[in-house]
Amino acid sequence: MFEIVHVSGTARAGKLYTKHGKVETPCFMPVATKGSVKTLSSQEVADLGVQAIISNAFILFLRPGVEVIEKAGGIHEFMNWNRTIFTDSGGFQMLKKDFLLGVNRKGVVFRSPFDNTKHLFTPEMCMEIQSSLKSDVAMVLDDCPPFTKEFSYINESLIRTIEWAKRSITLRSNGQLVFGIIQGGTYPDLRRKAVEELVIMDFDGYGIGGLSLGEPKEVMLDILEYTCRLIPEEKPRYLMGVGSPLELLESISSGIDIFDSAFPTRNARHNTVYTWKGKYNITRGKFSEDFSPLEEGCSCFTCKNYSRAYIHHLMKVYETLGMRLITIHNLYFLQQLMKEARQAIIEDRFNDFKSEFQRYQ
Repeated sequence: MFEIVHVSGTARAGKLYTKHGKVETPCFMPVATKGSVKTLSSQEVADLGVQAIISNAFILFLRPGVEVIEKAGGIHEFMNWNRTIFTDSGGFQMLKKDFLLGVNRKGVVFRSPFDNTKHLFTPEMCMEIQSSLKSDVAMVLDDCPPFTKEFSYINESLIRTIEWAKRSITLRSNGQLVFGIIQGGTYPDLRRKAVEELVIMDFDGYGIGGLSLGEPKEVMLDILEYTCRLIPEEKPRYLMGVGSPLELLESISSGIDIFDSAFPTRNARHNTVYTWKGKYNITRGKFSEDFSPLEEGCSCFTCKNYSRAYIHHLMKVYETLGMRLITIHNLYFLQQLMKEARQAIIEDRFNDFKSEFQRYQ
């Protein structure tokens, strides 16, 4: 199910095997919340070298509905994607005030963003939905508290997360991997408690949630490194919601294998281009007559066919094509970053690779 190919320090190169093929790690997954990576077709995403994506089970339950996706044959057939799909439980939506109406031992009460209807989302319901969607990897329902909450609040939310995990693991579907989610805020004792309880349940892998929510970067990295040391080496480690290039490499250093984030696609829609020599805002005036590609030497579709000046123009007049073209470049860049990081691990030069990259960011 998960094979470690090489370890360099604490950075790992591995292979995750799912129903829809092999995922080489470190791996970054674009977010396809509603069944699509925003502005791109499934084929365009595949052409970028993306091995896996993640969709949101709660959102898909609301629209178009599980019954529709079941009739299509599952989420892969519905969106025409024949590679690995993770489905998130929807627990992260608890951080959005417009979504969350309440939480108790039974589950989470959400408000639909589509029609304002109320829904009680239980751990059992979450697993049943993901089984019907036929995703490759199902994430259990977790209670994701804001990092600003006090110890007692986060401890109480962790107790719920552990209880929900126990109720979820018994509902595992044939062929579907199930990952538990480690919570506990920025408290080492709670992180240890979470790992110890979840490891007993023997999940196929472990997501690390509740980080990169506004806490200082050094605190996040300390908690991440501490938590990774507690997770059994043979299990894949998935840091949820992190996608900035520097944080990806720092997290790989701590032993993380899998990532997801809307970071590169959201920022693409807000003018930001990521490159090996740092990021920049394409709407700055100096690019209005710059006919070079977004990044010299880049082999993505955008850089081979369009100039900074053209994309600058598109973004200034709010044309969707501009957002698409930057999204293509940003995702290609992150896929290449993961590919290069993996090779550096295998060749025992990851620390040098990371240091060289940091020089230009």
